Amino acid sequence: FRVVCPHTSENLRGAVLSSLLLPVLSVLSSSSTYQRPAVAGKRQGFLERTLVLLDVNTRSSIRVLNENFLSLQLDPSIIRDGWLDFLSSKRLVTLARGLSPAFLRFGGKRTDFLQFNNQKNLAKFRGPGPDYYLKNYEDDIVRSDIALDKQKGCKLASHPDIMLELQREKAATTQLVLLKEQLSNIYSNITITARSLDKLYNFADCAGLHLILGLNALHRNPDNSWNTSSTLSLLKYSAGKKYNISWELGNEPNAYRSMVGRAVNSTQLAQDYTKLRTLLQSVRFYHRAHLFGPNAGRPRKNAILLLDGFMKNAGSVVDAVTWQHYYMDGRINKAEDFLKTRLLDTLAEQISKVTKVVNTHTPGKKVWLGGLGPAWASGISNLSDTYAAGFLWMNTLGMAALNGIDVVLRHSFFDYGYTHLVDQNFNPLPDYWFSLVFRRLVGPKVLAVRVAGLQRKPQPGRVIRDKLRIYAHCTSYQNHNYVRGSITIYIINLHRSRKKIKLAGTLRNKTVHQYLLQPYGNDGLRAKHVQLNGEKLVMMNNETFPELKPKTLRAGRTIAMPPMTIGFYVIKNINAYACRR
Repeated sequence: FRVVCPHTSENLRGAVLSSLLLPVLSVLSSSSTYQRPAVAGKRQGFLERTLVLLDVNTRSSIRVLNENFLSLQLDPSIIRDGWLDFLSSKRLVTLARGLSPAFLRFGGKRTDFLQFNNQKNLAKFRGPGPDYYLKNYEDDIVRSDIALDKQKGCKLASHPDIMLELQREKAATTQLVLLKEQLSNIYSNITITARSLDKLYNFADCAGLHLILGLNALHRNPDNSWNTSSTLSLLKYSAGKKYNISWELGNEPNAYRSMVGRAVNSTQLAQDYTKLRTLLQSVRFYHRAHLFGPNAGRPRKNAILLLDGFMKNAGSVVDAVTWQHYYMDGRINKAEDFLKTRLLDTLAEQISKVTKVVNTHTPGKKVWLGGLGPAWASGISNLSDTYAAGFLWMNTLGMAALNGIDVVLRHSFFDYGYTHLVDQNFNPLPDYWFSLVFRRLVGPKVLAVRVAGLQRKPQPGRVIRDKLRIYAHCTSYQNHNYVRGSITIYIINLHRSRKKIKLAGTLRNKTVHQYLLQPYGNDGLRAKHVQLNGEKLVMMNNETFPELKPKTLRAGRTIAMPPMTIGFYVIKNINAYACRR
């Protein structure tokens, strides 16, 4: 490799957008960029145009992330449509456990319409329904609750098929109501009972997830100060149960005016968080509980102003700063839209805006992406729940890790809309399998990537955004198939052609395990099933995952990435110094 002009820190964001090399690498290699020397007088052949040389700095990591980096979210609408009653399903718990350890954020657009009622089971809070629901479905729920109460420790249930069919019918009807609320911006309150909280916590505890509970910030007094009555009752109940919970107040406070016609400015929001911290300290069990916020929306003008004022007045109150990012709205109707590099690169721009505000007031404060989905609101049917959305999801994880985001909370694990990881038949969707492979192979230590490859020259006024994204981490220490010192590289190929990648430098002549993920079936990018190294991924039963079998590439072999695929590559015997400790 030949070292050329270094990028200055002021040019980092621009390098991400306009470098002739990978946009990822410009951020990683702030001190140097690597480039293959051109061969004078020789026409560039096919091999020279397609071969990419890849190396990784194995001496030191550039940052260390939270062990719960990939985390999950559940929307409060799960109470309204009845799916909360099915979180005790053995299969759902198994699937959630596969992504642990992780945080589970219970929050979303309806966070600010939650009301806690300290009673076990109130049928009236389930809402009206057809007679057969009231006579059969409700009786089944009660019987299931009684069966759960008799269990000790982790409480799991098996639900009859007819019960699940009735629930899917009920949920489909409720989803239309929820969608109407969203479009009209008129929301009704949701009651979370003691029984609901018990079921939610049981699910998180069984799955090895740490629950973060969002509190209603729109329950306010006449003087616009936050009303703590419902929250205090909730805290006392959960403390009595010794539930290990972290807390958050509100969801996208910058959007309150458009939602309910009542604005909460940054000063008031800071006072509310300070009041919540005091309230937590007054309840002995939660005096050291974690508090996260303010969960601002996408960092546009209003959200940035609110975040800036909040950090100025209450930055020290929260343990991590949270914000949300969605890539696209519901008008997208092509799978190819999920492959646009301009779309993928928007995240780096948003992260830069947020971290600049945070570091201005509280340098070093952890920043979380507290609500992330491929599409705004409920997503797009047969698009944001298909293989195509995986490119956004995997690039988000790589780019967030690269830019110092400590935790990414994926919206949503189950139920709501079309951005979830698991469908209503309790079957994993493509993004779940991507997440599972990521969890199994990728550790919290981020490594710098170095590449060299000939690129075409940009036309005047045009930015070339390379469609090959490469990220590297130490291999997860929790994976006992690999010794410490192994590294994992994951590659996103957005090209419509195969790309060849030659491992060079410290990676040269090392044995590689390949985990290549491709769509399964004839639907291409719209596939809802995934194959790993040619084998379809499917649950063996309610408690058993398929074996994630790697394909061994002989030492020195060139990696061939098929078009529009995602691959994970574990370098086994490299004994990387950064990954041994």
